[in-house]
Amino acid sequence: MWAADERPDCGRPLTLALHVHGLLYSADLDAGIDKDFADALIQRSGCSIQTSVLPRARIWQLIESGALDFSLSGIATEERNTYAAFAWYFSNKYYLLVNKSTNVQKLSDFEAQPAMKLGAIRSFRYSSNANRMLDKLAQAGRVSYASGLDPLYQVLILGRIQGMVIEPFDIGDVEAKQIKDTTQIVEFNDPPVPHGLIISKKSIPPVEITKWVALVQSMRNDGTVLRIFEKYFPPALAREMVVF
Repeated sequence: MWAADERPDCGRPLTLALHVHGLLYSADLDAGIDKDFADALIQRSGCSIQTSVLPRARIWQLIESGALDFSLSGIATEERNTYAAFAWYFSNKYYLLVNKSTNVQKLSDFEAQPAMKLGAIRSFRYSSNANRMLDKLAQAGRVSYASGLDPLYQVLILGRIQGMVIEPFDIGDVEAKQIKDTTQIVEFNDPPVPHGLIISKKSIPPVEITKWVALVQSMRNDGTVLRIFEKYFPPALAREMVVF
């Protein structure tokens, strides 16, 4: 049980935005890991939290301005740390999904061929090697941006891009899109990257941020987060992502 002074302040309705991304959230199904996490967060906090669905780039803008209180499954960067705080609840690796016809076996194979383009979601950051590759190819005009996964899958199938960065949430998507037979996965060999509840520093005071971080930690400690992930992943992978 929470002591009264440990509970987050629910004095006003709060706002949280989801973004459409593989198993994290499907707008068609109104379901996913982040939706389940948001529901658990609302129940645990006792706060009124209004949820919406927005593009990821827009979410970061609103978090920075203070017009949005929370979002989910965010990763930190030096810039983001200036305007957002994070309460970690899972960690995962990133992979390069490439068309088999490219014969790419390692990252340097992809980078070395000027004709190859990488697909990425606007405003997304990844793990260190993935970010290094993305930034290098972007400077060379070799990155094609989209607002979500589906448009990237489409241009990958059409051969307009030859690779894209994916996460474990997207693997099921890859199989569902029936492009598993035409693609393969290349490792970035980066350690897993922590993802968490994104908290706007502009709209949530420091003392309240501490309470939200503690609340998310309590959801990890009592197995709530693990149970959510076990709905979507095999138990061993769910545990690997949540216990870190």
